[in-house]
Amino acid sequence: MNRFFAFLSFLLALTLACTTTPLGSASPEQSLPSGSILFQDDFSRPITGFDHFMTAEGIMDYDSGGYRILVNAQQTNFWATPRRNFADVRMEVDTGKLGGPDENRIGLLCRYSNNNYYFFLVTSDGYYGMGIFYNGQAALLGQSEMQPNENIKKGLAVNHLRADCTGNTLTFYANGFQVASAQDAILKSGDVGLLAGTFTQPGADVVFDNFVVLKP
Repeated sequence: MNRFFAFLSFLLALTLACTTTPLGSASPEQSLPSGSILFQDDFSRPITGFDHFMTAEGIMDYDSGGYRILVNAQQTNFWATPRRNFADVRMEVDTGKLGGPDENRIGLLCRYSNNNYYFFLVTSDGYYGMGIFYNGQAALLGQSEMQPNENIKKGLAVNHLRADCTGNTLTFYANGFQVASAQDAILKSGDVGLLAGTFTQPGADVVFDNFVVLKP
């Protein structure tokens, strides 16, 4: 299966569940030292800004000390954001599959604004992809299709994901190992968030925990 073309098809013919993010002026994190916490959430309290969403196509909600995204539709992505606005960030999260197909999408996004964003994805069968969704078009950055990587844990195992959006440089890590890096200058600032989705099989059930956003 060509995962890149499947990814494009999914993004261009998508049933989306997402947040609308009110963006303000330049954020105050510019004056903070590197490593400062800009936002963090262990999802122990269901009042930190992420969506409470339930439909026939899936669920997004706080669940048992984590944030759960269940996608019951084919070729569909759900994402949720805390309604913040940042420029440069280092995002980290622990995430694992609760159920459903290994051929799924699990990841992070940054600089989300007006349905444009950068994405950083892994699958439970060991693939990764990093790219941009802009003006209704998806493109992988630094790769022509999603690629396997031995540092991505498969099946029900938990992966620790990190994504850096720093200036024009995007860098993606899985379990402490860099898996991708690329340059892009289109998106400058916006929200951060979590994403889960499906390819041809529905039922991707994913949980996220220990989400933190740091100044790079």
